Amino acid sequence: MAVHPIEYRYGHKEMKDVWSEKRRLQKLLSVEVALAKALALAGYIPEGMDERIAPGADKVTLDRVKEIEDEIHHDVMAVVLALAEQSGDAGKWVHFGATSNDILDTATALQIKDAILILRKDVVELRSVLLDMALSHKNTVCAGRTHGQIGIPTTYGLRFAIWASEVDRHIERLDQLMPRATVGKMSGAVGTQAAFGKKGIEIQKRTMEILGIESADVSNQIIQRDRHAEFVMWMANTVTTLDKICIEIRTLARSEIAEVEESFGKKQVGSSTMPHKRNPIKSEQVCGLARIIRAMLEPALLNNTLWDERDLTNSSCERVVFPESCVLTDHVIRLTTGIIRNLRLYPDNIRKNLNMLNGMNMGEAIMIELSKKGVGRQEAHEIVRQCAMSARESRGHMKDALLMNRTVSEYMSESEIINLMNPDNYIGTAVEQVESLVTKLKNKN
Repeated sequence: MAVHPIEYRYGHKEMKDVWSEKRRLQKLLSVEVALAKALALAGYIPEGMDERIAPGADKVTLDRVKEIEDEIHHDVMAVVLALAEQSGDAGKWVHFGATSNDILDTATALQIKDAILILRKDVVELRSVLLDMALSHKNTVCAGRTHGQIGIPTTYGLRFAIWASEVDRHIERLDQLMPRATVGKMSGAVGTQAAFGKKGIEIQKRTMEILGIESADVSNQIIQRDRHAEFVMWMANTVTTLDKICIEIRTLARSEIAEVEESFGKKQVGSSTMPHKRNPIKSEQVCGLARIIRAMLEPALLNNTLWDERDLTNSSCERVVFPESCVLTDHVIRLTTGIIRNLRLYPDNIRKNLNMLNGMNMGEAIMIELSKKGVGRQEAHEIVRQCAMSARESRGHMKDALLMNRTVSEYMSESEIINLMNPDNYIGTAVEQVESLVTKLKNKN
């Protein structure tokens, strides 16, 4: 019986497989095999023993491991015994010199590496979609808003470009943390590598080389959890960007704004009682799940505050934090990519909202031009402010209020005012910024 929504509602098979019981067992076994090879190379176990252990790993089943664990109540020893069973006389060398967390933490590093490769692919695709939208809408002029109020014009292209740039920074952060979050170890019970003697460093290095990851420089019984917390922090930071994007989409999709809309299927139902509804449910899902992923950050940080050379409080916690964070982060990145790719814009409503204030939102353009013509900047500001207040009270057009002002009419003709109040003429370098960013990021890996 499915209990957690990840089992039946959220997540994609590719990421779920990374954190499945089967994949976990495969990683544990691969670490044991790599250790045996490293031990053989170092002359710690008889020649050929590693070659007899490796095939045994392919014969170990999850059912047998669980059967043994039910008897001995130790997960790693259950794997060790199951592998030893399949390795004949070589089985007595399985797990030689290692402690449980040498195997567990190294296997976790391998899983995190697989997860990062999937997440990176996700965010690169999201960046690409955002850049395409930025370029497509670089000239789509719209109302900029601050404090929830209409300000001067901006463009949809610039909005998408800003989001693409932020996502690109998340890709940079992921690349930077990858080597820190994916390290393994063979350091023994408290980190001294005593069971390996003077060849401990060599054995650890060779084991990790076989596995394709780096070695921790130093460790106690565990790899220190600041590394893992950084990875969880990346996921929390990334989904917060998606949360921000989807909040903006939800805001702009409000009935009274109606500038954008999520894709809505031909037979899709918006409400069980209000047939007309077209709710932004995908964006709302992103915002909701982002809360869960951010909530994983505190336990991830606390997992670094263990007693002495280690305790077990991180173990049960990480069984939840790593799979859930990765599966949900992968899910919401893909979901956001689909939302952006299929987002519908309504040009008529965009233009209507841009002109909603009857020109008052173009006050800055008038103020700047008055200043250029010799009116002091502060005086120009006050003149335009008074005109805006007058237009608001009379519910008239800003142009008329400006023409009635003696100073404005002295310095500007009606045609100049009309030209300055055209929002299409007041988007600064928005188009150039978009084009520059697209050129910079379009061909990045």
